[in-house]
Amino acid sequence: EMDAKYNRKMQALREEMDLRRKTEIHELEERKNNQISELMGKHEGAFGDIKNYYNDITAKNMSLISLLKEQVEEMKKKEIVLEKEKADVLLQNKELTEPLQEAQEQVAELQKKLARYDKDKEILMNSKARLKVTQKELKDLQWEHEVLEQRFSKVQAERDELYQKFTKAINEVQQKTGFKNLLLERKLQGLLSLLEQKEVELGEVVAVSKLDPSALSLVSHKLKDVLHSKNDTIQDLQLQLARVCKAHNDMLQTFEAKLTAFGIPLDNLGFQPLAFPLPGQ
Repeated sequence: EMDAKYNRKMQALREEMDLRRKTEIHELEERKNNQISELMGKHEGAFGDIKNYYNDITAKNMSLISLLKEQVEEMKKKEIVLEKEKADVLLQNKELTEPLQEAQEQVAELQKKLARYDKDKEILMNSKARLKVTQKELKDLQWEHEVLEQRFSKVQAERDELYQKFTKAINEVQQKTGFKNLLLERKLQGLLSLLEQKEVELGEVVAVSKLDPSALSLVSHKLKDVLHSKNDTIQDLQLQLARVCKAHNDMLQTFEAKLTAFGIPLDNLGFQPLAFPLPGQ
């Protein structure tokens, strides 16, 4: 009856401690997940803003370059037409052998054409001046475009370097946590085996010595203290193992989130990261 009584108490205490441990682990996981989600949201927003900014600038520059090229081609065509008209007018002046009246009419007509030509020539000069200004703006835009490309290359290099660092860190942490988990599990198995052996030895001693009730009560109290101590040690080891596994799994989730944020497929790792199951799963 005493053994059953203490077993019930010990079972109740174990269930209470197990419930408390699960509650603390759940709260810790919620806080960690909220922090990770907040950081991921901030990083994704910042990266999206930078990407949209560079895309807008590139699109504007390409549109402006296309427009300027079209204007240059149009000006060249106008210049060719004006030169051709000038050649035709000069040829007509040389070939004029008509009477004076015709010559005067043709001169008047040619003067009108000349007036139009001067006006067109002035327009052409203004267009050339605008063309020079436009070419200078085009050079400035090309220089700005080159600067943006260099900055983009630098960002890509930083991303590649960060990827290499994460890969190296994940390998090191996997090795350390794997070895530590193995030691904790072996230590826990050794303590459980020792506890079973002590219980068997105690039962044999009680059966052989045939102790009186007072001595048996004293031994039971000592046994209870020993059991409490061993149970506390087991729970501490289980908590340590759970913390190590949780930290390792959180680190894996953070790493995968970073790879996804930088646009790197998980298949590029070349290996499958090991996720340790939590105790009790």
